[in-house]
Amino acid sequence: MTTEDMPTRPPRVERQRPPTTADETTTLEAWLDFYRDTLALKCEGLDEQQLRTASAPPSELTLLGLVQHMTEVERAWFRRTLAGEDVASVYPSTGGQHDEGFSLLDEVSAEQAMTAWREEIAVAKRNCASRALDSTAPFHGQEVSLRWIYTHMIAEYARHDGHADLLRERIDGDTGV
Repeated sequence: MTTEDMPTRPPRVERQRPPTTADETTTLEAWLDFYRDTLALKCEGLDEQQLRTASAPPSELTLLGLVQHMTEVERAWFRRTLAGEDVASVYPSTGGQHDEGFSLLDEVSAEQAMTAWREEIAVAKRNCASRALDSTAPFHGQEVSLRWIYTHMIAEYARHDGHADLLRERIDGDTGV
């Protein structure tokens, strides 16, 4: 088979490895972007049905549910907490409890969910752009710093990227990245 005969894949998400000798803000932002891009890579090239495929019974966890969840998490930390915005959830609860986006709705397509996620990331970046890492916001009767939020978000994405890796492997055998 020649290279002309090989099937072509759509362009992959450009994921940049974080710099090894940058200032703290650049390092935290770069690691957060790295993990955001990792989730995007785990979803890349899959169709609607594949993105809605649950891991294994009894779990209902899906890649699309992870994207929706991270949309809610971005919104909660960078808009509600950091910026003090009074914004509603993007994805309404489906079972009497707030499910933080994990539950899928038939009327929300994968494309719509990916767009909402990217929009929340863009707002998050704008809300962080003019703030120092030591700037704080009220949180449950205490103060939380932007540094803490970045660290928490890196951990949140890293944990869910592990879930995404397992989901993707179950769907089509793709591992790594």
